Amino acid sequence: MTDQNEDHNQRIAAIDVGTNSFHAIIATVSEKGSLLILSREKEMVRLGESATDIKRLSDAAMERGLEAMKRFATMAKKANVVVRAIGTSALREAENKDEFIALVEEESAIHIDVISGIEEARLIYVGVSHALPIITRKALVIDIGGGSTESAIGQFGKLLHIHSAKLGALRLTQRFFSDGLITPERVHACRTFINGELSACIQSINNTGFDSVIGTSGTIHALVSMIYAEKQRRLPETLNGISIQSDDIFSIINTLIKAPKTEDRLLIPGLESKRADIIVAGLLILEHYLRSLSIPKILISAYALREGIVFDTFDKQKDIHEFHHLTKLRYDTVYSLCDLYKVNLQHAEHVKKLALQIFDDTIHKHNLGDEERELLEAASLLHDVGYHISPEQHHHHSQYIISHCIMPGFTNDESQMIGMIARYHRKSHPKKKHLLFNSYTPEKQRIVSILAGILRIAEGLDRRQQQLIDSLHCDIHDDVMTISLLTNHEALIDIEIWGAERRISLLEECLAITITFMT
Repeated sequence: MTDQNEDHNQRIAAIDVGTNSFHAIIATVSEKGSLLILSREKEMVRLGESATDIKRLSDAAMERGLEAMKRFATMAKKANVVVRAIGTSALREAENKDEFIALVEEESAIHIDVISGIEEARLIYVGVSHALPIITRKALVIDIGGGSTESAIGQFGKLLHIHSAKLGALRLTQRFFSDGLITPERVHACRTFINGELSACIQSINNTGFDSVIGTSGTIHALVSMIYAEKQRRLPETLNGISIQSDDIFSIINTLIKAPKTEDRLLIPGLESKRADIIVAGLLILEHYLRSLSIPKILISAYALREGIVFDTFDKQKDIHEFHHLTKLRYDTVYSLCDLYKVNLQHAEHVKKLALQIFDDTIHKHNLGDEERELLEAASLLHDVGYHISPEQHHHHSQYIISHCIMPGFTNDESQMIGMIARYHRKSHPKKKHLLFNSYTPEKQRIVSILAGILRIAEGLDRRQQQLIDSLHCDIHDDVMTISLLTNHEALIDIEIWGAERRISLLEECLAITITFMT
């Protein structure tokens, strides 16, 4: 199948680096917003398979994961596509995740962005909302993965409830059914644990309300296959839009529980052999949602996280190219944090304006792009959030807040970099002895240093927070950069120039230039 607009749209390889399985699709989005999937691959990696509740990735699991990523990299290279890889539960939690991420990047040239559970839930909802006509409905989306379970309720493009729980098919199997044996006592213990873990989530869903329920991803898709096999019905080529009754789900769960050993469950029609050991734990999670919320039926979505990654990436690229600033979701996230931490918006927006002017005027010197510009924009707006804790050492407080708060639309790595840029907007320059900075690659260290260097100057130019400098322009000749300052105010700007001159050395070092100011 081809699309007449295919050649006019950028293709992307979206990789879901999951706890149980790795999924990759190569796809493009048409001008009308429809998804065209060109190829898809799946590897049952079991990255989160360990005896330590995903505290560490085993050597064997990392080797399996690396081999899968190398195959995906070959697929992407042949298709000549942009790659976006997203890490979820196992990589959020494993103490040695950086080792695996570095290994994958070295061997496959693919960088994995680790996202929060909340961001994962958002991306899943994005994917599902493009698979089924739920935009006008108050739809509850449930995705049961290997290490976590995400739920989201949205309507008219706005998320009303969003939650991520450390409950997954692989995680609970390792906790309650590690030897593959299903007993009534173990099932009861697992149900009790799920009830405790999901109690707050169920209350939030009840308070929010919903009028339809959508299930997606491996555990639920495997369930559909078993239901159709039990009824001796032919499984459709696509599961999208299929409606499944809860009574049929409970029937399958009862059948599985009565098959105590993995080899017994392998005899159940429709069950994929590689899921026979973890299917019970996954479906007990779904059972809890259905019973606790009195859900009579669920719709099935063929789209989930990986499709959400594709749509999110295309939307982000479109917004950046058309508007040259933060995408709407990121914009809303940043301004919500500004509001929450009582940021002086007049000052923050003015610093942002001056910082972006410096960035744009020096682009031929630093050679950074739109993604780095977005990081600078966010850091400029958020650099003073630390005042909410204390004016003393507020740059350190800013870094802590930014890197530890939930930031929908940003990956964990991006949030960390924004926090790092904000941390260096004053006082000490980045140093090798700073552990987090030193853990970055040389290229990331360069990006943080340049953006922090720009932010330091912009902050200095609004030293008194009175927005006296209307705009600026940078000219570089013979390694000397002259920043011309334009003002329509009668007030002197000597304090602003003094403030900026004290902060020029970091950018001078990064770009190997000398900086002067002119009025």
